[in-house]
Amino acid sequence: MDTPHRFPVHVYYEDTDLAGIVYYANYLRFIERARTEWVRDLGIDQGRLKDEQGIVFAVRRVEADYLRPARFDEDLTVETRLVSSGGARVVLTQDVTREGAVLFSSVVTLVALSDGGRPARLPADLRARLG
Repeated sequence: MDTPHRFPVHVYYEDTDLAGIVYYANYLRFIERARTEWVRDLGIDQGRLKDEQGIVFAVRRVEADYLRPARFDEDLTVETRLVSSGGARVVLTQDVTREGAVLFSSVVTLVALSDGGRPARLPADLRARLG
């Protein structure tokens, strides 16, 4: 995916520490929201996927680099790009930016799991939507 999916995030007081800087764990919340919207924008209904095929996505691995702080009341953007997808795995990069400057950079590996918690092959139509 050359053009990233973009998701806006506004930094609220609750997102920050006493110094007014975004608490490090909240970046994971920001990228989680962005992934949910990325999947939705691809036309994938995660609730339906679970109900009809018993498949859910789970985070298997996150590599994260905290490069610059974000602060209270700033507007940020989460940029999500597909790196690769396989039978049961999806790898993404997700960057949190402010006016084009990267503040947080991550590589996220997702896996598809069955109701029993075992790896599950992604349906062909879903793999096609991922690209």
